[in-house]
Amino acid sequence: MREMQLKYGCNPNQQPARIFIDEGELPIRVLNGRPGYINLLDALNGWQLVTALRRATGHPAAASFKHVSPAGAAIGTPMDATLAKSCFVEGMELSPLATAYAKARGADRMSSYGDFVSLSDTCDVPTAKVISREVSDGVIAPAYEEGALEILKSKKKGAYAVLEMDADYVPGTIERKDVFGITFEQARNDAEISEKVLEDIPTKSKHIPPAARDDLLMSLIVLKYTQSNSVCYVKDGQTIGIGAGQQSRVHCTRLAGDKADKWYLRQHPRVLELPFRDDLRRPDRDNAIDVYLSDYDEDVLADGNWERIFTERPAPLTREERTAWIGTLGGVSVGSDAFFPFGDNIERARRSGAEYVAQTGGSIRDDNVIETCDRYGITMAFTGIRLFHH
Repeated sequence: MREMQLKYGCNPNQQPARIFIDEGELPIRVLNGRPGYINLLDALNGWQLVTALRRATGHPAAASFKHVSPAGAAIGTPMDATLAKSCFVEGMELSPLATAYAKARGADRMSSYGDFVSLSDTCDVPTAKVISREVSDGVIAPAYEEGALEILKSKKKGAYAVLEMDADYVPGTIERKDVFGITFEQARNDAEISEKVLEDIPTKSKHIPPAARDDLLMSLIVLKYTQSNSVCYVKDGQTIGIGAGQQSRVHCTRLAGDKADKWYLRQHPRVLELPFRDDLRRPDRDNAIDVYLSDYDEDVLADGNWERIFTERPAPLTREERTAWIGTLGGVSVGSDAFFPFGDNIERARRSGAEYVAQTGGSIRDDNVIETCDRYGITMAFTGIRLFHH
């Protein structure tokens, strides 16, 4: 098949819509459902991301995409019981691939609502069971176990989009897109993200342990497929905060840092033991936790509200308690898709546990950024690679 007709484009008024290929066959096969225009953009970007993570780390990888940027991504390394509970997979049988998706979805559960899933490896039954519990639009993978496919086909009353990607497909070196009747053309971004990009270390601290090295590479790979400007925080093979599509880089850093803080606060003992009603849906729990962890927690705890959510009224987590808990977060790796122009980005990242940084370098204020890193003992690498994605 060389062409696939779509229901509509980005919006219902944008008709007709299709995807097609000039030479050969489309590398995507629809096994179930009817994917839309944005679904396919998410699927193709997510597929590139997870396959790059698979090559770089050797572990199965998963991504949770929304509106052509990842809400979360992760590799299939083990997670502890606390993280499993905060990801709502406590007690479930998890394969490495299922663990990767649970972590990817758990990176930013609010943003992942209604995601498109990308998997680097054959979707097995444990992974399909995790996906089946979440509100999601579809999934792309190189293959599916028979039992996994049956589970996925039952989602959304049989309308869940299941795509099979040809793992051997190699695109051409030139890519094009039309904007306002004008065709843009450029070489595909084939920048290689490997350990070599972390060799230029201008800070006093030069040590990057293997786990942090993998996390830095992961942050850069994620940024390669994230709408720019973008900054990504990673810990233990899991994105914990992605700030995408901001015009100011420090706003990317703040947004990603705020998400990283929420990710960590979800693991606070008081949050893990919130007395939710048994009949409260998982998305409603996510919403309630998000409000509970904000400065507006009085809303969710107000008279007339808490009874709909909790079996008993929980005590608020004060701002001082939140700050103290976040202060125990460390070992975080931060990547940027271009240079940090000021040290304020490092100041903000440090407050969310950043100890390792990878950024392009080349700013006229590199000396200020290096000085800020040295003040806090942060190791920073200049990659020499810009990763803008639009």
